[in-house]
Amino acid sequence: MIDPLSDLINSLDLTDTNARTDEDIFTGPSQWMPHGRVFGGQVVAQSVVAASRTVSDDRHIHSLHGYFLRPGDIDLPITFAVDRIHDGRSFSTRRTQAYQKGLPILSMIASFQDEDPGLDHQVEMPQVPEPESLRSDEEVLAGIDHPVAKYWASGRAFEMRHVEDPIYLSGSSGQVAHQAIWMKAIGKLPDDPVLHRAAMVYASDFTLLESVLRRHGLAWANPGLKVASLDHAMWWHRDGRADEWMLYVQESPNAIGGRGLALGRIFNREGTLLASVAQEGMIRTPAPDD
Repeated sequence: MIDPLSDLINSLDLTDTNARTDEDIFTGPSQWMPHGRVFGGQVVAQSVVAASRTVSDDRHIHSLHGYFLRPGDIDLPITFAVDRIHDGRSFSTRRTQAYQKGLPILSMIASFQDEDPGLDHQVEMPQVPEPESLRSDEEVLAGIDHPVAKYWASGRAFEMRHVEDPIYLSGSSGQVAHQAIWMKAIGKLPDDPVLHRAAMVYASDFTLLESVLRRHGLAWANPGLKVASLDHAMWWHRDGRADEWMLYVQESPNAIGGRGLALGRIFNREGTLLASVAQEGMIRTPAPDD
């Protein structure tokens, strides 16, 4: 059985495959997923690594905006082409396109900045139970003989602990449009700021749309439910470690037209705001007479 953390680190260790000196081309593997499609968080995290390879070490990614264009195939590697759009005095901009079979599956634009002084404030982290007092997903899903449940329980590189009752098997009775989750990598990651930011965006894609489902009393196990990420945006505010407990606070301000919008904030355990996230997803439920 593949160690999930080693698999994550390996997937983010891209190979430089420049065909010409004026191109920035990288390749990376696809991780196994029970439904056969590449995990969106994986391809975004790999795109972050690819773009980071083309900027100086003193500039770190502070924002990205990406669109998922096609489902990825877990049996194929992914090619990442980076365009060096702009390098200014303080900021650098990169566009990364991820390809399989010559077709783009993700298009992302990202911005990098050096360390600059300026205004500094943040919102406060909400008061929630400590992660040690909550059940892990492995405990919640123990004994369920289904490939997706087994993957969620022990196949992911991140440990998840829901503050509210998880909605894997049954929906939320309160039907509120918010939730909070403690998460961290299941083991120590290398001391590489790029890797930690990439791992953070990787993990940010696991549960964000649950805030939409929770508002409507839906569970992941609902028959006929179809959910797919359409885009992903993230802003890194401060350095943090993805292998230490982070609180992921999520809410959904709107759902309409088969799409749901979800917003998230990631804090470290000391209450420092590390990042903000936004994602819109396609969410389709069976018609009443189906």
